[in-house]
Amino acid sequence: MDNNMLGGKSIILRLEINIHEIKFGKVAAAIFEAGGDIVAMDVIQTSQNMTVRDITITVADAIDIHKITEAVKNLQGVSLVNVSDRTFLLHLGGKIEIKPKTPIQNRDDLSRVYTPDVARVCMAIHEEPRKAFTLTVKRNTVAVISDGSAVLGLGNIGPYAAMPVMEGKSMLFKQFADVDSYPICLDTQDTEQIIATIKAIAPGFGGINLEDISSPRCFEIEQRLREELDIPVFHDDQHGTAVVLYAALINALKIVGKSIDEIKVVVCGIGAAGVACSKILLSAGVKEIVGVDRDGALTADKKYDNAIWQWYAEHTNPYRIQGSLQEAIQGADVFIGLSAGGLLHREDVMEMAENPVVFAMANPTPEIRPEEAEDIVAVMATGRSDYPNQINNVLCFPGIFRGALDCRATTINEEMKLAAAEAIASSITDEERNRFYIIPSVFNQQVVKAIRDLVIKAAMKTGVARRIPREYR
Repeated sequence: MDNNMLGGKSIILRLEINIHEIKFGKVAAAIFEAGGDIVAMDVIQTSQNMTVRDITITVADAIDIHKITEAVKNLQGVSLVNVSDRTFLLHLGGKIEIKPKTPIQNRDDLSRVYTPDVARVCMAIHEEPRKAFTLTVKRNTVAVISDGSAVLGLGNIGPYAAMPVMEGKSMLFKQFADVDSYPICLDTQDTEQIIATIKAIAPGFGGINLEDISSPRCFEIEQRLREELDIPVFHDDQHGTAVVLYAALINALKIVGKSIDEIKVVVCGIGAAGVACSKILLSAGVKEIVGVDRDGALTADKKYDNAIWQWYAEHTNPYRIQGSLQEAIQGADVFIGLSAGGLLHREDVMEMAENPVVFAMANPTPEIRPEEAEDIVAVMATGRSDYPNQINNVLCFPGIFRGALDCRATTINEEMKLAAAEAIASSITDEERNRFYIIPSVFNQQVVKAIRDLVIKAAMKTGVARRIPREYR
């Protein structure tokens, strides 16, 4: 995902200008020299001596904003009244709201939605708890929950600062899959408190989407909640990334003409996403995966204090390859980067097998920029929106939860994730597929429906669906 969140695109400066002391041309020149491009100007107020104007300026990043404001402040005859970032304006008061599905217009309406008639509905659920799925918002509601400990691109910024990201996630749920969602940021990073809190609020939700929780705590939190709740629990940073990555790999392998059970895959960065990506690839039939992290290639010949690394070493790297990324990548068919920018070099790609596939997904800077290796890779993908083939979780989670909610699944299992990946991959036809188009747009309206259908079928086949939608009866 493209998460260079500190960058801006445009700002609006409200300036009070003394028309006798300075010409506007000098103001415009100062803005341009500081790195800004004026795209619009609106006169807000004017008098014989003063004019107040809103100047809309495009900027490259946050550094330019600071330079521009300082340049304007230093101009004689100009007063900087306000700086409005259009992104900040979008977030004023939050980005989501709750509305009633039906208006309350009289006492009869009031009695039916609240008291006294609501008591009949309450008792119906009390006598038969599963009716909560049909008679409350539980039927179509997902909680987006974070502790703010690992916000992508920003790190451990805490629950208050993480809230805008979770609000955005809820917007995506609603727009792409008509799933109602509410952002919940917890003011604790204690594993047991997080688990207990989520279990306590679970009755009001049909699913739990965990978000931006640091590794390795995220593994235990998700595992425990999956075991202790009877609704789907999905850590999108792990499994959303894995699903979309596998979808992209399905199409990439068709382009290079390689079979999934014959390829060598190197995964760089064995955190939450790296482990989940490796697990889904193992489930899909990949036989040789080599994981590389700061200690080099993970191998069963070594012992690791990190329990997740120990598991990983014991289930991957069948030929016990050791050494650095540069050593592990020799002869690899596929490179998957979930680490940091600049770790992979052109010379490393040249050591890969013929027609290499490179998924450099670190953000905001990929492990290797596409332009550095475009002439030697067969297929390249990144996590950024300004390059072809963006690996974006938005393609995955709305459709998966739409399907899980519609069949009231008790969990989201590996078969449902594989089905979601296959649905995403199949959204691109044989005629459309090429090295620059292996993954559909997040705005492709067919993707959510395709994922929903295959996820429901997988849930039914594996026995985790508690309801069979009418069209499948």
